[in-house]
Amino acid sequence: MQNNKTFGLWSAVFLGIGSMVGAGIFVLLGEAGAIAGNLVWISFILGGIIALLSGYSLAKLASAYPSRGGIVEYLVQCYGEGVFSGAVAILFYLSALVALAMVTKTFGTYASMMLSSPDGGDANIFSIMILFIFVAINLVGSTLIAKSENFIVLFKLSIIIIFTIIVSFYINPDYLAINHSIPVLNIFSSIALTFFAYEGFRVITNTAEDMQNPSKLMMKSMLIAIGLVMVLYIAVTFAVFGNLSLPEIIKAQDYALAEAAKPVFGGVGFTIMAIAALVSTSSSINANLYAITNVTYDMAKHGELPKIYKRNVYHSTEGLIISAVFITLLILFFDLHEIAAIGSISMLFIHALVHIGHLLKRKTTGASVILLLLAISTMFGAIILALQYTSKHIPNVGFYIAAGFILALLIEVGLRLFTKRVIKQQTINTKIKK
Repeated sequence: MQNNKTFGLWSAVFLGIGSMVGAGIFVLLGEAGAIAGNLVWISFILGGIIALLSGYSLAKLASAYPSRGGIVEYLVQCYGEGVFSGAVAILFYLSALVALAMVTKTFGTYASMMLSSPDGGDANIFSIMILFIFVAINLVGSTLIAKSENFIVLFKLSIIIIFTIIVSFYINPDYLAINHSIPVLNIFSSIALTFFAYEGFRVITNTAEDMQNPSKLMMKSMLIAIGLVMVLYIAVTFAVFGNLSLPEIIKAQDYALAEAAKPVFGGVGFTIMAIAALVSTSSSINANLYAITNVTYDMAKHGELPKIYKRNVYHSTEGLIISAVFITLLILFFDLHEIAAIGSISMLFIHALVHIGHLLKRKTTGASVILLLLAISTMFGAIILALQYTSKHIPNVGFYIAAGFILALLIEVGLRLFTKRVIKQQTINTKIKK
């Protein structure tokens, strides 16, 4: 293992921004906007505040328990090596698959709009094609995309920023008028989705083991990354909702960002933004497949998943193939709205459980009890409101989420009974110097 600490402040910030600004903004902006209307910018502020509170908690945990395991490690540290922590760790893995299915389905939607049917009817075909292209790339072990990741992040950020600046000069104030707004309560019902657009910030914690001085840099990098992305998201929201009427956004909610380029740039603008979405989602699919492979390998190595997950297949593991099969099933049997709803609520729930566990370790981490309680209460509030609203349009959403937790619990119990394997703590408790 290398002893070099490769992550400084800005490299960690850049990683976090690249992880947050991706498929989420290309699809979740429209999804959240269909709920909150032209006041969705408030939802992005509230979602950002919850992300900051969650980021604060995770940064404290990362500083105390520096590990590449991230959330899985914190669950075991907070709740011990028991059935509960193991079940939630597996639920986190399943939720990560749902999030990746959303990214893949977003690629399929944009590809279908550009290359095939205007109604996006071939989205599943394109989704599965790109998924298995990157499965093949990961199996071969190509480093080409990994090496170009910084370029891809710069490309997508540049396109989004340039788009936002230019179309801001063409905003129609009437589209942003309060009298065109929908019920204010809907703002709060959309927070789960807007938080999901920030959720990539958690990857910053995975750098703690390789960070030069995590006790000082982790919190700074976390807050800076989330803060900058919040500013960007709010600016993008005004640009999009100032150039499209609410009925137009609802009609094009799966590709609203590209549709908003049409009034200024015409069809060329739509194509450029669609290409940006394809590049961004491609990058995210590759990066997340790699991350999921590492998660499954690590969990299998330390006893939380069957050994089959860590068997080598070319330059990867069988965990990659098994994960790809699960993602394919999600693509085929759920639409983008269902995947976004299930993924966003599940991730909020997992983050909330981590922060509840953090209360038990606050003396070790030095975290503020008030901020932890704020993180927990705001997350459960967002979950309740999201479930109330979503259940009217997706009646089975609560059942799907409950089924996911029950499945995770059954897998955990089954593994303990039949394999006697238990996930272990990977870091030693450390006190933060005050």
